[in-house]
Amino acid sequence: MDARALAERLMTYDTSKPDELNAAAAFVKGWLESRDVRVAHRDHHGLPVITAEAGPADGPLVIFHGHLDVVPAHDHQFTPRVEGDRLIGRGAYDMKGALAAMMLATGDAARQDAVRVLFVCVPDEESEDVEDRSTDRIIADGLRGDFAITGEPTDLHIGVQAKGVLAIRCEVGGRAAHGSTPWQGDNAILKAHDAYRRIETLPFARQSSDMFDRPSINLARIEGGDAFNKVPDRCWIDVDIRFLPTQDPGEILAQVRTIADLEIVKCFTRAPAMVSRSNPYVLALRSAISSAIQGDAMSVGRDGASDAISFLEAGVPAVEFGPVGSGHHGPDEWVSISSLERYRVALGDFVRTLPAHLEQPSAGLRALEGGGHA
Repeated sequence: MDARALAERLMTYDTSKPDELNAAAAFVKGWLESRDVRVAHRDHHGLPVITAEAGPADGPLVIFHGHLDVVPAHDHQFTPRVEGDRLIGRGAYDMKGALAAMMLATGDAARQDAVRVLFVCVPDEESEDVEDRSTDRIIADGLRGDFAITGEPTDLHIGVQAKGVLAIRCEVGGRAAHGSTPWQGDNAILKAHDAYRRIETLPFARQSSDMFDRPSINLARIEGGDAFNKVPDRCWIDVDIRFLPTQDPGEILAQVRTIADLEIVKCFTRAPAMVSRSNPYVLALRSAISSAIQGDAMSVGRDGASDAISFLEAGVPAVEFGPVGSGHHGPDEWVSISSLERYRVALGDFVRTLPAHLEQPSAGLRALEGGGHA
């Protein structure tokens, strides 16, 4: 089974649903068990976490990390289709294509004896429960490695930085009135929309860094009103801010609080991801992929957040690295079929050449690198 066929099989499961997640995980587990790798299964709030280990019992430990879950989609998006080099369907790019290639690369790693490879497949990277995810749990329970690669979409470039997350719920007050006389009230829903537009104009929204031209700000959800014939006097908005590695979320919150009639009632923050470009594992990965792409392989800053930060906060250097594609979370999500094989080969070359990179003099610094700062 090649990467395309394996990705297509994974894409047929609607893994936005718990029962389909369990069925897909059972397939992943069975497939790995047939490839001479040691497979384990654990439960996280009723959802499956699959781990598989290949290679020797000692040596440097590299983690291939991916997620099996997807965001919801229409039924037809779980029937993969091919148009030229594009494999189209929910999860193709985020990230069942990468997951398939990682499964194959883990099987390939069973045939070498220098590097330990631990494949970790989680079921809840897309979950809104940002405070209790399985990756955080298994790391808290002791999972460690020398380096981690999470297969998020990067177009075969290495994501050495990713934006942080600041999710805020804001309440906006108004004044109720009869729906037939809206001029006698103060519509909280309209005021909430105006408040969001003001957030977009705050000073932090105009800042940039070496890898990002701006933060990302999204009005993710709006709730307000309790009767059809009433001017709403309360409205809540959820705003998803992805801030730059150079920005302070506390300062962003302070700026948001200057907006009149808006109160922050809940917030969640997740630190930006940053790993040193001189880390020997990063250099080994860059060497492994450099012949398959144009330009600098470490030129990527990721707008989205991922589980890479969980590893970084535990002191494990981690990057995002995935195949070519586009449209994740959208109606026409696709992954390049040819890039899946290049991705698998790059992972294999990384494992194969890693010992030589670690023998270089600069590799002696690796224990001091890969934390939360570049």
